[in-house]
Amino acid sequence: MTIDWQAFTPVSALGGGALIGLATAVLLLFCGRIAGISGILGGLLRPRAGDTGWRLAFTAGLALAPWLFGWLAAPAVPHFGGSTAVLIGAGLLVGFGTRLGSGCTSGHGVCGVARLAPRSLAATAIFMAAGIATVYVVRHGLGG
Repeated sequence: MTIDWQAFTPVSALGGGALIGLATAVLLLFCGRIAGISGILGGLLRPRAGDTGWRLAFTAGLALAPWLFGWLAAPAVPHFGGSTAVLIGAGLLVGFGTRLGSGCTSGHGVCGVARLAPRSLAATAIFMAAGIATVYVVRHGLGG
């Protein structure tokens, strides 16, 4: 995916970050739950009594928010540099990584770091380092 730096607006990025922070704080304060997407979706696959409603609402919000924003404003059209097979493979690797790391970037990087959880600090440092190394290898080592 490429970013059009000429059209980048820090105000919308700041607003999006503030909304993510607000959503995670509301979920923690009112439901006592951490807003880790992989855990929320995983809980829908193995539902427990009384635990499905908030998970469905959260997931519906994730799906509906971009659609609503696109309806209210001109949406950006992302351009992905890979094939469908590469995107599917990348998605599967991300899913494997979230299970291996006992959480995802939202759970560890947003909620866990904010709570200064040691395992989240370690996980965030590791996945940031892995991401940086991957970009370096793909861009410079493989000529991508």
